[in-house]
Amino acid sequence: MSLFKARDWWSTILGDKEEFDQGCLCLANVDNSGNGQDKIIVGSFMGYLRIFSPHPAKTGDGAQAEDLLLEVDLRDPVLQVEVGKFVSGTEMLHLAVLHSRKLCVYSVSGTLGNVEHGNQCQMKLMYEHNLQRTACNMTYGSFGGVKGRDLICIQSMDGMLMVFEQESYAFGRFLPGFLLPGPLAYSSRTDSFLTVSSCQQVESYKYQVLAFATDADKRQETEQQKLGSGKRLVVDWTLNIGEQALDICIVSFNQSASSVFVLGERNFFCLKDNGQIRFMKKLDWSPSCFLPYCSVSEGTINTLIGNHNNMLHIYQDVTLKWATQLPHIPVAVRVGCLHDLKGVIVTLSDDGHLQCSYLGTDPSLFQAPNVQSRELNYDELDVEMKELQKIIKDVNKSQGVWPMTEREDDLNVSVVVSPNFDSVSQATDVEVGTDLVPSVTVKVTLQNRVILQKAKLSVYVQPPLELTCDQFTFEFMTPDLTRTVSFSVYLKRSYTPSELEGNAVVSYSRPTDRNPDGIPRVIQCKFRLPLKLICLPGQPSKTASHKITIDTNKSPVSLLSLFPGFASQSDDDQVNVMGFHFLGGARITVLASKTSQRYRIQSEQFEDLWLITNELILRLQEYFEKQGVKDFACSFSGSIPLQEYFELIDHHFELRINGEKLEELLSERAVQFRAIQRRLLARFKDKTPAPLQHLDTLLDGTYKQVIALADAVEENQGNLFQSFTRLKSATHLVILLIALWQKLSADQVAILEAAFLPLQEDTQELGWEETVDAAISHLLKTCLSKSSKEQALNLNSQLNIPKDTSQLKKHITLLCDRLSKGGRLCLSTDAAAPQTMVMPGGCTTIPESDLEERSVEQDSTELFTNHRHLTAETPRPDPRTGQRIEAWTLRIPHSLSQHLQLMEGPKS
Repeated sequence: MSLFKARDWWSTILGDKEEFDQGCLCLANVDNSGNGQDKIIVGSFMGYLRIFSPHPAKTGDGAQAEDLLLEVDLRDPVLQVEVGKFVSGTEMLHLAVLHSRKLCVYSVSGTLGNVEHGNQCQMKLMYEHNLQRTACNMTYGSFGGVKGRDLICIQSMDGMLMVFEQESYAFGRFLPGFLLPGPLAYSSRTDSFLTVSSCQQVESYKYQVLAFATDADKRQETEQQKLGSGKRLVVDWTLNIGEQALDICIVSFNQSASSVFVLGERNFFCLKDNGQIRFMKKLDWSPSCFLPYCSVSEGTINTLIGNHNNMLHIYQDVTLKWATQLPHIPVAVRVGCLHDLKGVIVTLSDDGHLQCSYLGTDPSLFQAPNVQSRELNYDELDVEMKELQKIIKDVNKSQGVWPMTEREDDLNVSVVVSPNFDSVSQATDVEVGTDLVPSVTVKVTLQNRVILQKAKLSVYVQPPLELTCDQFTFEFMTPDLTRTVSFSVYLKRSYTPSELEGNAVVSYSRPTDRNPDGIPRVIQCKFRLPLKLICLPGQPSKTASHKITIDTNKSPVSLLSLFPGFASQSDDDQVNVMGFHFLGGARITVLASKTSQRYRIQSEQFEDLWLITNELILRLQEYFEKQGVKDFACSFSGSIPLQEYFELIDHHFELRINGEKLEELLSERAVQFRAIQRRLLARFKDKTPAPLQHLDTLLDGTYKQVIALADAVEENQGNLFQSFTRLKSATHLVILLIALWQKLSADQVAILEAAFLPLQEDTQELGWEETVDAAISHLLKTCLSKSSKEQALNLNSQLNIPKDTSQLKKHITLLCDRLSKGGRLCLSTDAAAPQTMVMPGGCTTIPESDLEERSVEQDSTELFTNHRHLTAETPRPDPRTGQRIEAWTLRIPHSLSQHLQLMEGPKS
């Protein structure tokens, strides 16, 4: 974050392969010298104790021999070192050293040196306490408000607080609910101990409560303790911080206020004495240590925080004031006065790098050398620039925007759908009314050219179609391997899927020399399921509620040749009429005109027309392609059945609204159920029995309501899913009719599909209505806009469920109206002036008034380029024409700023 590095004042490396932690560093006037200079006391897990008094000749010098005052091997790992008034009868400072099973207090005295070797230190053991439990950490202070001396509290690994009044052991108490030890600190203002438990909450215990609580000589309570010898240890206050704490420290503003600082794994907390949060700071990195200290500003506190990125950050409350780079990761940091230099920052790493540094910068004395000036030949530069531009242009033409890869050569995927049904149907747990539901086998073959890793095949079909297995994993350890898997597809529920197209997607990693883990890649292969999987031959119907007529430019074809699998031998009239019966119950009739070039599809349900209509057009195209006819075309001359389409939209939206109401009711009943449970529990716990006042009856009634509402929510979700599938079928049919009506190109059809079918699943948080409304509004304000004023209108930055569907239906109607008047769906660079675009038939946009016509002339010269909402995809074949088209994905902006960028038009 900062370009500044910590300025090295003095540094050294301690020992060889020794380890250190946050309690191994302490700064204090341990030898009670008259000048009050701090000494650096460092203990290691190898048992060595060192005392330093740095005196560098100049800034940045390493440690000299005379800087080390004392080095002694204590033979036991040093967990923590502290300096305080630990010896009775004197207020001089002494050194307390915590080992895993022992607490030692030493007196350190200094001796002036007579030669150049400098001063010396001597250490004398004053007393020691052998611990019955393994120690973790310790803290000290004037417990209970004693004057002139410090008491020591040690936390054991099993959760016991042991208090020592200098040379004597006072008492021990177990912390309630203890699992793992945490950091420990003492607050002199509130006379309480603070720690962070394994429940991730800060806990405060009063010293007086600890002193009068039950003795903890044994972990298990004896019978006498159960009978009442002593009081129960009760926590003063707790605060859940939601993460483990690395350290805890207490700093006083003045005599009337103090703050508790807690360093978490991702956050930094400042609390009041009573546990309320004063402020907190979310950290963007992993901290390693910290040290709060009083700031020069009134009422603020500075905090040094070291992290695992070798950085030391200085905060004033929550404001970052400085960031400096360290040569190591600090595990302990202290601030002291060394050699008459105040505010020296002392840091210690886990491998023994001890450094004294200060903040600041040194001026750079480097001066860049003068560059030899030479005259430039601009003609040669111009020729070179043109050559480079030509190379770049040729590369873009040959490869496109993105560099071409050979992922198709890495792995070949082929899918074969069996033309016959399985001899034994694989359909299980079906909910279709027919006796026997057929299944068809799909075989996927994978062949690799190179070594591939983590190959995973995922197969997806449109519900309610079901797969016997949809996930497969492979290992291609050698090239040129062939793997084949088979699975069956069948209809699971009693309604019609929106599509018969499936998709097989293979994700894999290709290892390279630079990246042994492999480069992730994805390849997909689409396949089409047979119509007979969900449909049976049926009896044609003469009357139907919904009919559509498809016009062609060729003579009618016999329906027996188009649908040979659905021919009935008992009916000779099936040359011109044929019936279909879906397994879900719907019946569809197809009629071919004997005199005109038309086909009629009719059914009782509007959405059921889609699959048969699409199948008819596809089979007609395949038939004429085999005949060598290239100019075959279909058209639709009737009116778009928007009213039937709107009824399906209203039904789907009504189910969404019902789902919201049911979920609200279920939430209310659940709250009521829990409240009654609490009341009953309080009654049952009461020592004096009290009447239930029919709370049990109310609980039983509420429980039945919760179950009934949960069943209703589940049923509504099933109906909503089925309604969404039917809505997708109707949407596919409307898009097809619009494309045949206006003779839209393949890329224009892709734009309509992106706008009308943006979601694979429909949820309460993001539904079909608001998403499609935003997409259509975007089209109406861009390529289908009538004036630049419409382009300047802003869309809503958030997608929320609407109050009703009137706005959506209005926009869909307006979209069809704009298309009928010559509007063109286009997302190219000239999309800002749709009024002047020429339709493939040669017609332009028809102005509705003279004013609009004048605005067309004024705005026709305003062009702008905006590719931010387009994403190019791999060319794919058009299912209706078989031609390979460039697919474009329309991306609707999800925020107001993105929308303004997309909507921003030309400025006059």
